[in-house]
Amino acid sequence: MYPFGIAALTPFSDQQASVIIELTDSDPSMSVQRMKAKCYSERENKVMCNVENLRVILKIYYLLFIVFCEVHTLNMMISSSALDSIVTKLSQFGGDTLSWIFTLLIYIFFAISILYGQRIQLYVWLREVEGSLYKLKRIRDEGRRIAIETIKEIGKPADDPTERVDRFLEYFTIQPVSMDPARVVWKLEHILDVRDNRFKDEVKLMAPAADKTQVNNLENTLEAALALNMIYKIIRHFYLLGKKTLSLYIIMQLQMIMPMVMREAEAYASALKAFAYGQPIGDGAGALVAAKLMRGFQKRKIAKDIVVATVPIEGRTAYVLKAEGPGGNVAKPGEAIKQLIEENDGKISSIIIIDAALKLEGEKTGEVAEGIGVAIGGPGVEQYKVEESLLQYKVPVNAIIIKEDIADAVSPMRKEIFEAAENAINRIKRLIRERTKEGDTVIIAGIGNTIGIGQ
Repeated sequence: MYPFGIAALTPFSDQQASVIIELTDSDPSMSVQRMKAKCYSERENKVMCNVENLRVILKIYYLLFIVFCEVHTLNMMISSSALDSIVTKLSQFGGDTLSWIFTLLIYIFFAISILYGQRIQLYVWLREVEGSLYKLKRIRDEGRRIAIETIKEIGKPADDPTERVDRFLEYFTIQPVSMDPARVVWKLEHILDVRDNRFKDEVKLMAPAADKTQVNNLENTLEAALALNMIYKIIRHFYLLGKKTLSLYIIMQLQMIMPMVMREAEAYASALKAFAYGQPIGDGAGALVAAKLMRGFQKRKIAKDIVVATVPIEGRTAYVLKAEGPGGNVAKPGEAIKQLIEENDGKISSIIIIDAALKLEGEKTGEVAEGIGVAIGGPGVEQYKVEESLLQYKVPVNAIIIKEDIADAVSPMRKEIFEAAENAINRIKRLIRERTKEGDTVIIAGIGNTIGIGQ
């Protein structure tokens, strides 16, 4: 006789039903139709029985699953109260098969989130970083396009500058070894000088028709495009490394810093357009203050790309200096201040340095603050020169900063920063009145990129 689990699930023909009668010898007088009805009835009862058995088995498995989750998530012995809660949960699944299957699926999803939650989160972070990486690539490509079109428009090159631009975007600078600190500042200065000269030579080859001011602007444009290219390549490196190793910590840190990276990249994208059109940027706030002070007075060159004017302020003699504009230029203000101190044999009553500075979140753009120290950014070479001279001649130094965001520093100058220049001038005059005497000599240095700002 066939086991019920096989025979009951197989439709019967009349011939098969007759064979079953002969094999079972149960009731030879029973007709084929009655036998088929009996078999179908028995099959239906057995199927219902199997469903009930399956339901019991699933409940048992569900109980074991709950116990497993309790042990591994709480890492403790299951108490009687926990068992009561489990029994209570199981009692909810009376006769509604769909409801307890749905609830079981929820618990399966919960178990997956416990066992594979980190892996799922890893892929979510990867997708977020990948989206930001695509945006970075578009920004990088747009910066490259602007640089090439600006060179073609201004420089009038005979050949296509695309190859030279692509080569420029891969330039790098190796800082001098710092294991032996002796003369490391002068080594760094030499490296930076060589870099600056190399960049200018490359720009002249790309744009032979550009004048000095345009060469400086094009150099700044290419440097902004170079920065975008470097940001994109670094983020891509860590993204691919995290994807290859499936390292949670690499991807997690990358995803956390992406908002700040994107802000910086968008700021450089804005800087590209400002440099291409020669517009003043937020970093030129200090240069703008100096330009306002020296306007109408005789200027002379004192150091590389630095101009200085002798201006009478509040009965004192003030040497006001800034980078030579209106081309994009930072020059060497530290060297100029050092030379002015030496020209006057150290008889300087005070030095006032004005520069743009990054604001903290919550502070307003264009706020002016006073402090002590050499407010010169960059790699530190120019700041070092000034500090050495201050130490030698014991000259007091004051700093005035104009606060702005990183995006404001390299973007076209905002109205708040422009108006802050007048506030800074009032601060300078008050400092001169309070910290010096009539007839004294002071140095006022406006620090920053002087693109779009003359003298």
